[in-house]
Amino acid sequence: MIRREEIQEIASQYGKGITIGVLGSHSAEEVGMAAKAAGLKTVVVCQKGREELYTNYSHHLFDEAIVLDKFSHITKPAVVEELIGMGTVFVPNRSFAVYAGYDAIENDFKVPMYGNRWMLRAEERSAPRNQYWLLEEGGIRFPKAFKSYKDIDRLAIVKVQQKEHPLERAFFYPASPEEFVEQGEALVEDGVISKEGLYSARIEEFALGPRFNANFQAYALQDKFGRLDFAGLEDRIQTNIGGMLNLPAREQLKLSAHLKNEEVGHKGVTMRESLKPKLYSAAEKFIDVAKREYAPGMIGLFSLQGAMPYGENGKPEFVVFDVSPRVPGAPCVGPTSPEMRRLSLKWGRAIEAPLDLSIMEIMEAASSGRLSEAVT
Repeated sequence: MIRREEIQEIASQYGKGITIGVLGSHSAEEVGMAAKAAGLKTVVVCQKGREELYTNYSHHLFDEAIVLDKFSHITKPAVVEELIGMGTVFVPNRSFAVYAGYDAIENDFKVPMYGNRWMLRAEERSAPRNQYWLLEEGGIRFPKAFKSYKDIDRLAIVKVQQKEHPLERAFFYPASPEEFVEQGEALVEDGVISKEGLYSARIEEFALGPRFNANFQAYALQDKFGRLDFAGLEDRIQTNIGGMLNLPAREQLKLSAHLKNEEVGHKGVTMRESLKPKLYSAAEKFIDVAKREYAPGMIGLFSLQGAMPYGENGKPEFVVFDVSPRVPGAPCVGPTSPEMRRLSLKWGRAIEAPLDLSIMEIMEAASSGRLSEAVT
């Protein structure tokens, strides 16, 4: 496994002329926009056949483009050497974690990374010390999990990895063991999920409340920036459930299509001020447990995806059902979040999107000779 000291030694040789790097998928345009707006050089690593968005339509966001036969080739020694030669600080997104693979990221990809490379694996529900383990260790409210489908005694949500799409999950909503078998086996028969995936899936109670994905920035240079900033809220636009919910109930009953919660977009939302302290409390707890269990802790953007149902005491509570321990990829937050103006006033500079906060810290770290403190 790569030691952080190795990465810090590489970063210490960069000087001030750094390049911001990203994999060409998920949130690459967000990263490119923030870096170019700050006057930094940029490089995007693309897969052949999927590069046109970045090399043509958004070419102005990237000074360099490395086009590989497969995304996974990003961890090959020649590519790593090329990125280091550019003075690259790499910003990981979900696509990078999935396509590069955790073993290669932890053992082969020696490019300094703004973010915690070891926490990326925690997003996988099958991993030890995963996101649910972190939530429990941190004392953060999350939905009750059912150990077996036979224990389902209320409306539940089942989260299953799709058979052919590693980035996507299938969801269904049984309220009993019988419904689990009926709905799950139908998905298996249609080839959406595998039987093995079905019976090893995450099953949890459905959090009945409005959804809020809370986006935060955690800082490495805490003496300069503090622990965190709240960047704003969003919710996901999903298919095909979004289209189904736009139909009257009578028309919904005519459909036989399986529900799909694949994310195809985002929409900005806001929250009344009296509820915001619940978000800050959850984020503070998450930063504490991350530092304790995954040193040096959370660095950069992260998201606590949850809902705000009413608890047993009749009061609203923030229930976290998913964690993104890296750039969440929510481009709507910048133009829709009132937090951007507040953060601009706080920092005395224009903050137009969440990634501006990350770039702000990277630039400060590089200019003050502290880049090694902000990378893993």
